[in-house]
Amino acid sequence: MGLFDVFKGGGGLKKHLDRVSNKRAQKHERWESIQALANDGSDEAIRGLLVRFTIRVDPSITDGEEKNAAFHGVVQHGEAALAPVRDFLVSSDTLAWPLKILREIQSEEEVNTILLELLSTMHTEYERDPQKKIDLIASFEEQKDPRIVEAVTRFLEDMNETVRFHAAGAIFHQDDAERAQEALTNAFLGEESVRVRMRILDGFIDRGWKLAGVKEEATKKMPTGYSVAKKGEVRKKG
Repeated sequence: MGLFDVFKGGGGLKKHLDRVSNKRAQKHERWESIQALANDGSDEAIRGLLVRFTIRVDPSITDGEEKNAAFHGVVQHGEAALAPVRDFLVSSDTLAWPLKILREIQSEEEVNTILLELLSTMHTEYERDPQKKIDLIASFEEQKDPRIVEAVTRFLEDMNETVRFHAAGAIFHQDDAERAQEALTNAFLGEESVRVRMRILDGFIDRGWKLAGVKEEATKKMPTGYSVAKKGEVRKKG
C-alpha cells in the first residue's frame, strides 16, 4: 500500500492522528494509521506517533507490537524527530520510551545533556508521583558524565526515599564521585532509611573512603552487619 492509498480514504492526516491513540479503534485501523504517520514524517505526524506511547490496549502483545512500530516510525526520521521527542520527554509521565528513542537518534553526551536539563527543572519536595524523577536519576547509574555528580547531589535530600537511593547510586557510578563525599557523609548521618544508608556505606567500602571525622556519630547510624573501624574505615560482615 502506497502513501496515496493510505490517505485517500478521507480525513487525511487528522484521521490517522485521531485513530492512532484511540483504544476503541480496530487493530488493523490503528496499525494502518501508525504506518501512515511513520511514512508522512512531518512534525505533526511524529507527535501523533508519540501519543501512541501514552495509551495501552489489550491484548498486551498487540500493545507491544504497535508501540514498537511507532518507535521505529519515529526513529527512522532521525534529527527531524528530535524536537517532538524532547517535548514528549517533558510532558510524558514516564521516561522509558522517549529515552529509548533519544538514545537511537542522539549521542550519549547529547542524551545526557537533555536529561540533565530536565533534571534541573525538578525539585526535592514531596510529590504524589515521583516515578519520572526516580527513573531519570536511576538512568544515571548506567551513564558516566562529569556533570552528573553536581546535578544529582541535591537529590540526596529528596523527600522520596527511592530518589535518595538512586541519587547515591548515580553518584557512586561516576569517576569523580569524591566531589560529593562530604554530601554523602552528611546524607548518611541524617538518613532514616536503612536501605539508603547501606547503599552509601557500600559505596564508601568500594572506594576505600573513611568516616574518620564523624566516627562516633556514624557508629550510631550503622545498620546491622556494618561497623566503623578504628581509623574510620567502613567494614561489612560476610
